[in-house]
Amino acid sequence: MASSFHGSRMNPDKFHLSQLKFYLFLIPLAIFMAMPIVYIFSHAFKPIDELFAYPPRFFVDKPTIQNFADLINNRSESGVPMSRYLFNSIIVTLVVVAITVFISSMAGYVLSKKKFKLKKMIFELNTLALMFVPAAVGIPTYLLIQQIGLLDTFWVHILPMLAMPVGLFLLKQFIDQIPNELIEAAQMDGAKDIQIYWKIIMPLVAPALATVAILSFQAVWNSVEASTLYINDENLKTFAFYMSTLTSDAAGNTVAGQGMAAAAALIMFLPNLVIFIILQSKVMNTMAHSGIK
Repeated sequence: MASSFHGSRMNPDKFHLSQLKFYLFLIPLAIFMAMPIVYIFSHAFKPIDELFAYPPRFFVDKPTIQNFADLINNRSESGVPMSRYLFNSIIVTLVVVAITVFISSMAGYVLSKKKFKLKKMIFELNTLALMFVPAAVGIPTYLLIQQIGLLDTFWVHILPMLAMPVGLFLLKQFIDQIPNELIEAAQMDGAKDIQIYWKIIMPLVAPALATVAILSFQAVWNSVEASTLYINDENLKTFAFYMSTLTSDAAGNTVAGQGMAAAAALIMFLPNLVIFIILQSKVMNTMAHSGIK
């Protein structure tokens, strides 16, 4: 009987009264952390009178989709529809995420498993780059973009975002965990580097790839830098930039702008939430194997 009781306590799938103290702490914490998410959803469906109600209301009383209708029907000062900005953001995000994952994984494989001169220095330079925030390199970045003729082109959204030091760092650290014997056995069987990379490395580092994809997605999806600094053509700007202009539109109608901004905030937030929910287990796995504490 004692062994049966002990076994039930050791089984994580069965609830025991001794676990109650954890729930008493974690459930209120989870509710507190979920409140901003609930507020974003509630705020997007508030009519104008509730958006400006005093004292402010956390939950919506009379939900409406008018904010979304106004957002869809609204055009920028230059006459560009919302759908154009959203289309630009989707295309830029898909391209940047795909190329960033590809470049970071290939570079991580080379830095982890190949031997060549300056290998250590290259990785140290990449690690050093983690210290610099984008604002610190803003002027050199602008001058470089100007010199190579990318100003006011669609490529200015993509090329500067491909340099992702944290992605390379995570993937290199993760690939370090793969036994060298596994790669040597594949080489003895006649596998080329591209086959080893595609059929061995990529499947084994899938959690790290998911993490890099999430980080890249968040960086490019929420970026307004290119649209603000490098582009004058309104047709090339992204949804994140468009959202930043909604509260002070050309007509000066800041009331309607607040409603559209609330709807746009939900649209901006939803992809981040959905992607993280789907891939969060892989993110945790990556952090456990990347040397990050």
